[in-house]
Amino acid sequence: MSEPLRCRGMYDLLPADMERFRWAEEVFRRTCLAWGYREVRTPTVEHLFLFTATGTLTPQALGRVYSFLDWDGWSGERVVLRPEGTIPTARLYVEHLAAEPLAKLFYVQNVFRFAEGDARREEWQAGAELIGDTQPLGDVELVLVAQEVLSALGLGGVTLRLSHPGLVRAVLAKMGLPPEEQLRLYDGILEGDAEALARVQERIPELGAPVGLLLAEEGQGSGYLANLRSVFLPALPELAAPLEELAQVVAALEGLGLQPRVAGALVRHFEYYTGPVFRLEADGRLLGGGGRYDSLIGLLGGRDVPASGFALYLGDLLPLVSPPRARAGVPAWVEASDRSPGAIAEAYRAVRLLRERGRQAQVALSPSQGGEPRLRLGDGRYLVTSGGRQREAASLEEAIALLTGEGRR
Repeated sequence: MSEPLRCRGMYDLLPADMERFRWAEEVFRRTCLAWGYREVRTPTVEHLFLFTATGTLTPQALGRVYSFLDWDGWSGERVVLRPEGTIPTARLYVEHLAAEPLAKLFYVQNVFRFAEGDARREEWQAGAELIGDTQPLGDVELVLVAQEVLSALGLGGVTLRLSHPGLVRAVLAKMGLPPEEQLRLYDGILEGDAEALARVQERIPELGAPVGLLLAEEGQGSGYLANLRSVFLPALPELAAPLEELAQVVAALEGLGLQPRVAGALVRHFEYYTGPVFRLEADGRLLGGGGRYDSLIGLLGGRDVPASGFALYLGDLLPLVSPPRARAGVPAWVEASDRSPGAIAEAYRAVRLLRERGRQAQVALSPSQGGEPRLRLGDGRYLVTSGGRQREAASLEEAIALLTGEGRR
């Protein structure tokens, strides 16, 4: 078949894929529950205004959502397929959990975003959101939860990168550019556009040092942050607060044996985040990331409350995961000697009895399926074959006893 029947950008999960998926999901759920997070699930369809009126997604991101009119016959509301997990979870908090001073929530659910060509348009995210005044502890905790999940999945060589959007925000504000132009310039910086960096340098000559040291380079942990302070703070004191917030998180993680890298510019849509952000990468894949978004709850109509979160991207994570092989016992096979209703019913009754006694069992759907041990029944006869030896039992109960070891002499 030259053209697939499935929709472009949508992908099936085959049995081997589902083994990896369920293993990753189980590890993520177990880890989150151990850290005190509670599981939630939000609707696949959400109101479009959640993502527009609040300004929580950029125009570029909104151009990739799947939206349609939810028509009731007289009027309609523009809705979208959930494009990410954080905003719906924040909406859930505002509507149901706002009275709680601290909410620790997690989810595993799919998101939908338009992409060109055969790139994935449906992704699965395993995310956690921490809503409440927990900083800087919450920033540190979320990194540790994500790292623990990846470690439990057997992934090594994971690189942890941290940044703070306040660094970029301070530089772009100094240039006096309108918001739309700031976004375009920042995207150019992330893509390594030398002209974008040259433009920043030209508009802020008082920085002295090359702006690329702040926005285009990265370095190791606290030492690199100390260098940034000494080089850029005299000319741009607005960097002091984001550098201090970032330094607290980096120092705590280093005290726990981690070796975070620090970058001045790390994540797109920097206007969405208000505090430290992080990314986890391995084998050239972005496995996950997140950060602090203190303004979001207020924008959705709730009280102003700090919040932060992260998501692991299962589409990139699953190819790296090898679930442990369960030691499966050899099943007992039950074969009906004919296709009469009575023989069929008794075959499935035998399987049920075997399972109730702790024995794996399946009905052989054809004479060639399965092997030994095997019970062939019908016409009042019960033939048990095991180890090449065949024995006839006087009743179904005796045949079950032979297959479970209870009838051995």
